[in-house]
Amino acid sequence: MATRVVDGGTGPGRRVSDVLHDRLRAEILAGDLAPGDAMSSERTLAERHGVNRHAVREALKRLEQAGLVRITQGGATRVQDWRETGGLDLLLDLVRDTGGDAGPPAEVVRSVLELRALIGVDAVRRFVDLADADERAHVSVLVEAVAVAVDRGEGPALVATAYEDLWRAVVAGSGNVAYRLMLNSLNQAVAAFPELAIALAPDDPAALLALAAAVRDGDVGVAAAVVAAQLEGDVPPA
Repeated sequence: MATRVVDGGTGPGRRVSDVLHDRLRAEILAGDLAPGDAMSSERTLAERHGVNRHAVREALKRLEQAGLVRITQGGATRVQDWRETGGLDLLLDLVRDTGGDAGPPAEVVRSVLELRALIGVDAVRRFVDLADADERAHVSVLVEAVAVAVDRGEGPALVATAYEDLWRAVVAGSGNVAYRLMLNSLNQAVAAFPELAIALAPDDPAALLALAAAVRDGDVGVAAAVVAAQLEGDVPPA
């Protein structure tokens, strides 16, 4: 049975390579290891972290797959600039690993919300354009349900959950699988900080009812404009 560790100790929890990967990734994302820096040798990393070299190799391979390091056969493993080489899968890591008790940095929050706005506006535009009358009616009902929850003051957590369900339906109906995968990452990133998720819940029932009507009527322009006003309004200033 492979050795596993929990919070730095051994036990029936996570694999040693998983914990080491998380530690090294956090150092890179926090800037403790800068682009171009050479990573310590496998032997040194193994000794420093009290693991075997196989675990080190597994951890480094995962970092390479994420675009965080470049492994050169026979040479040093060097840190890469994750802004140039990383993918969207790093988004959740950035939120979780650089947040600390104070929450994620403003730059990360702004980037997440800008992406959320871009996807949301285009997704609702595509949905209204592609969906048939029954599909639009279904989503209109979901929008109205959020509006009712807001108007009745049913609580931001409940509103946030209903709002997430609404967006899953819109993005699923947009016909873009990349948007669906990106929405999953965005939802996970926001959910890592419940206070942020609640703060982003809609609070204007009139705007929601206008969106419901536009979706039901197939009015692409109005639907996109209502969504843009809300989602772009959530983006904090630079």
